[in-house]
Amino acid sequence: MTVSFTKYHGLGNDFILIDNRHQSKPIVTPEQAIKLCDRNFGIGADGVIFALPGEGQADYTMRIFNSDGSEPEMCGNGIRCLAKFIAELENNNKTKYNIHTGAGLIVPELQADGQVTVDMGQAKLLASEIPTTIGNADEKIVNQTLEVAGKSWSVTCVNMGNPHCITFVENVADIALEIVGPQFEHHSVFPERTNTEFIQVISPNYVKMRVWERGAGATLACGTGACASVVAGVLTQRNENKVTVELPGGCLEIEWSTIDQKVYMTGPTEKVFTGVIDESIMS
Repeated sequence: MTVSFTKYHGLGNDFILIDNRHQSKPIVTPEQAIKLCDRNFGIGADGVIFALPGEGQADYTMRIFNSDGSEPEMCGNGIRCLAKFIAELENNNKTKYNIHTGAGLIVPELQADGQVTVDMGQAKLLASEIPTTIGNADEKIVNQTLEVAGKSWSVTCVNMGNPHCITFVENVADIALEIVGPQFEHHSVFPERTNTEFIQVISPNYVKMRVWERGAGATLACGTGACASVVAGVLTQRNENKVTVELPGGCLEIEWSTIDQKVYMTGPTEKVFTGVIDESIMS
């Protein structure tokens, strides 16, 4: 069996996109996704994303397998790439899509300048919603102490459809991400593991971020992480509700709306290439 694919990236966070509209089950297994994401022996990507038939009132369903074969609820950069991919498949004038994800209904909208704005929904803030056992189930985890890698960190936790642990630092360049990232991800207080963001506040409207993603490791960008970090910055009174987030791969514009309490993310995507997966790697 051969499978056609298109590769996209959002600020260097790269994905293999597969047209899976003919059936509700992904045509690539998690084990095959690991092979495809390998940057030496496969195509190379942070994950494989499937455009599946919609559920309920949704136009499409999104599923994603990370480079380690795990399946996250959704992906912020990934859903922007998926929106562009769907627009290419449909080849019409539609610019807004209702997409069913493991995190609920997410609504990306293509902008005239080529960027994509995503209604990410409302942030979840209670410990039981993250989920984490750092505090009581019905309380917010804001500026709580967590011991990781022999050091005490002040952390704030936010769920943006997937779990995030945010810590503010003096200089993100000083973080030994490959060492502390896995220890945050697999810490016992996060029963479903966690994404981890390290944030350096430059001004109330501009921050720098480095991220260790659950199931993918160090990546050049993380959309849900950028959203979670802005929410955490507001909760800890470090930044305003509308912020430019600079990631290693570029910048995202994030707004935590004071009107509907939803988080909106705007950023670029880019089509890299198309191809066909040889059946030998699918075996």
